[in-house]
Amino acid sequence: MAAQRGDLFQEKISRLLSRSNGKPVLKPNRTLALRDAVANRKLKKGEATCIPEMSVLMACWKQNNFVDSLCSNEMKAFYTCVEKAQAAMKNKSEQINIQGGRLHPKQATTLLKRYPNLRTDI
Repeated sequence: MAAQRGDLFQEKISRLLSRSNGKPVLKPNRTLALRDAVANRKLKKGEATCIPEMSVLMACWKQNNFVDSLCSNEMKAFYTCVEKAQAAMKNKSEQINIQGGRLHPKQATTLLKRYPNLRTDI
């Protein structure tokens, strides 16, 4: 039964894509040209860091009724971990900018506006 559906589907697609009277049946609803702008989406943040240090700090706070002076070692460990993670993220972002990588959507839009697409039909 599934094979018959697949065959019928393939036949329908081939019929729609075939040329009748020299023109394709399927017509694009927009012109086939690239836009001069990119969707402004945020880049992914990445993974969370320093989770174990944070959980140890919170456990210490809970045991000591949220007194900071009693959990100073845990706080120092957490802050050093955060500083290391921020430095690693900064180095990673600099390496991506140097090596090429993906452009930020704003940068891509400025480049596309600087060199616009020709608006002629293909």
